[in-house]
Amino acid sequence: MNFRTQVELPKNKTEIRYSERIMLWGSCFAENIGNLLTENKFRCDVNPFGILYNPLSIAEALKQVVMGKQYQVDDLFQADGLWHSWMHHSQFSATDSSICLSLINERLRRASEELPVTGWLIVTWGTAYVYSLKENRQVVGNCHKQKERIFERRLLRTSEIVADWLALLTEIRSINPKLKVLFTVSPVRHTKDGMHGNQLSKSTLLLAISELCEKCPDCYYFPAYEIVMDELRDYRFYADDMIHVSPKAVEYIWKCFGECYFRSDTQEIMEDWQDIQRGLLHKPFRPDSDAYRQFLSQIVLKINRLKEKLPYFDVQKEIEQCETRLKI
Repeated sequence: MNFRTQVELPKNKTEIRYSERIMLWGSCFAENIGNLLTENKFRCDVNPFGILYNPLSIAEALKQVVMGKQYQVDDLFQADGLWHSWMHHSQFSATDSSICLSLINERLRRASEELPVTGWLIVTWGTAYVYSLKENRQVVGNCHKQKERIFERRLLRTSEIVADWLALLTEIRSINPKLKVLFTVSPVRHTKDGMHGNQLSKSTLLLAISELCEKCPDCYYFPAYEIVMDELRDYRFYADDMIHVSPKAVEYIWKCFGECYFRSDTQEIMEDWQDIQRGLLHKPFRPDSDAYRQFLSQIVLKINRLKEKLPYFDVQKEIEQCETRLKI
């Protein structure tokens, strides 16, 4: 007897390889997947502007990466003793405008270098509601807790999202023709929109993605939203705020993600790396013993074997970690 509805996964349609660079944009769910990919040694650039939620802000951020924009003081505003950018998460904010600009422009520079050689763009949209500044109608990526009266809030139209992203993808593929795009919708509910408003928002995003996948080659959809809503429809899969998903839910979504996009050879490499990680986390009773030195030497040997298979594997930190312990 089956007590749950299982979401049909889009298996065997495409794959993500270790040889490909990955860039992730969007909500905190993009950060969750990005962190897991990074932990497994995929080459990732996660949220160069920090967390962004709506499709227009993510599109604008990518346009700025394509054009190699350099932020100036005029692009910032000062509030509550900090300098902020309307396009960036508060992690870029600083008490000194030059520090804020340095943080923003350094990440922009790195993203501009990465985008032309990126194999996968993974984009997670969180909401179809946007906030625009009344003074110039600029859609903001982050309100930075400023007074509501300076903003205008509206629900995007599906056609508006599709038109913006069709133009964007054409522009990006002029510098990176082989780019593949994977869209997801964040399973995190935006309860401030109201439960009905949240459903309207998520539906708008899903319709826009469906149309983009029909019209654009090499565009795909991963059903993270449906997995949480239909398979994990239980509050034990939510965090204490009952809005964000729990680590257990992220773990399950990650498993489904792997089933869709990691082939057997990639999964074997991931298992080898997880074995190495377990070894590095091991805490010996006697760190100065010959047995532990031999154990560390075996870990170094395993790391070097992986490095031979995948020369672009960044394992320098782990090798240095082992060498430091061997000197004790």
